Formats: sequence, structure tokens, C-alpha cells
Amino acid sequence: MQTKVAIIGYGNIGKAVEQAVESAEDMQLCGIFHHNDNLDAIEADVAVLCTPTREVPVYAEKLLLRGVCTVDSFDIHGQIYDLRQRLTPFACQHKAVSVIAAGWDPGSDSVVRALLQAIAPKGITYTNFGPGRSMGHTVAAKAIPGVKDALSMTIPLGTGIHRRMVYVELEEGASFSTVERLLLEDDYFAHDETHVVQVDSIDVLNNVAHGVNLTRSGVSGCTHNQRFEFNMAINNPALTGQVLVAVARAAMRMQKEERYGAFTMIEIPPIYLLPGDEEKLIRSLV
Repeated sequence: MQTKVAIIGYGNIGKAVEQAVESAEDMQLCGIFHHNDNLDAIEADVAVLCTPTREVPVYAEKLLLRGVCTVDSFDIHGQIYDLRQRLTPFACQHKAVSVIAAGWDPGSDSVVRALLQAIAPKGITYTNFGPGRSMGHTVAAKAIPGVKDALSMTIPLGTGIHRRMVYVELEEGASFSTVERLLLEDDYFAHDETHVVQVDSIDVLNNVAHGVNLTRSGVSGCTHNQRFEFNMAINNPALTGQVLVAVARAAMRMQKEERYGAFTMIEIPPIYLLPGDEEKLIRSLV
């Protein structure tokens, strides 16, 4: 039986989720809903939240109250555990599953970090993003009053330190100095070196490429100098969309097993993310 999937929000990620759902034999797209649509009209097993991060908690709560499972790519790292605690009662009371922060970082990269820490318990992990377009930071920049369009680029400086290059196209009459001040005060940008640049057109700069270099140097048992490296170069929305769809599949499996509540990706068995017969998957992957 196919899982009925609803998409909430239809920007870059929503379109990527649509493509991933249509490519999955075990899923059926049952509707695409915009931010202002009536959520009571949704008849789905799971809803993929493709809204701006700061809107995720409200949409998730409303859907969980109706017993609809949710997955999202909430990306404010410091608030993830609090969101998990906030949504858990809603999910448990209505026998649903909510998987949060399920993009590629946080998300699939979190799983890589957990695995590397397990095999080298002592050590240091550095996650270096980019260079590339950060969707969450770009959305945050676009929300600043006076900004017509924006592009936030993440530039890795090494050892997990990043520079934010934020290009803004202003609305007519907007003050660049005011926009710059508001942007630099925003929590998305306040913790990194950030440069704001005014441009005439974002369209000529826009590029959804991104990537990550994740390294760990540590100790296995009593043996030092265990070194690991994980790299990828990606289309940001496409990968986020694919991860969300894989996690939607896992949410259905967890609901069937009556594992209700809110979870992150590191709490999900990897095999739950994959379609197909479990025995065949074990035989082919182990």
C-alpha cells in the first residue's frame, strides 16, 4: 500500500519533495498546500513541511493534532532539542510520529557525525559547509523588512568556522544601513562573520549548489590518530527533498510499530529510510 504524502509549502524544497515522491514507488502525492491553505482539508498519512524553519512548530502542532505524521528540515541547531520536547506530547497523544531537523545538515550529516563518534569516541569533529547557497539563511535574509530578494552564501574557513556572504536586492526606498543592521542582529547571522552586499539583481547570482566536508580525528580504544573524512557536493534543494521523503517513509514504519513521538534522524534505524523488502536489504547492504 502506498503512503499518502502531502506537501506543505511549494518553494525550492517543496518542488524537490514533489519530484522525490513521484519517483518513489511506495508513495503517492495527495496534495500540495500553500502556507495560507486550510490544513483541515489535508487527507494524508504524512505531511512534509517545506515552510520556512521558523514556521515549522506551528504547522507541525496543527497536523499532529489531527493524527497526521510530519517531517521537516528545521535547521536552527540550538533549538532542535527544544522543538523535539515541544512536539512529543502532541505526537504521542494522537498516535503520530514527527521527525524533525531531517534535511542534510542537520539530518543525514548528523547521522554521519554520530557514527564517527561511535567508532572514535574521543576526538574532535569539524563540519565545514560550502561554498554554497544556504537555504535557511537565504530565507531568513528575505524576511528582513526592506529586502526584495536575497542570497546567503556560506564560505568555509576551516575547523567548522564560516563566513556568511549575504547579497540583498532592496525594495524601492529601503535603507541599506537599516537592512544591514537588522540582518546582522538576526540569530541566523549573529554568530558568524557576516558581510552584507547590496546588488541590483539576485537572479544573476543565484545558484543552489552546496556541499560539506566533515572530518574527525580521534581515538578508538587506546589507539590514536584515527582519521575520517566525508565529502559531498550537492544540489541543496534536491538532497533536502530526498532526505525528507526517506524520513517520511521511516515515520510510517515507526507509527506502524506504535513508536509515537518526536524524533531526530540519529534516533531512526537506517533501514527504515529505505524502500523494499527488509531481508533483501540486509542481504545486499550488510
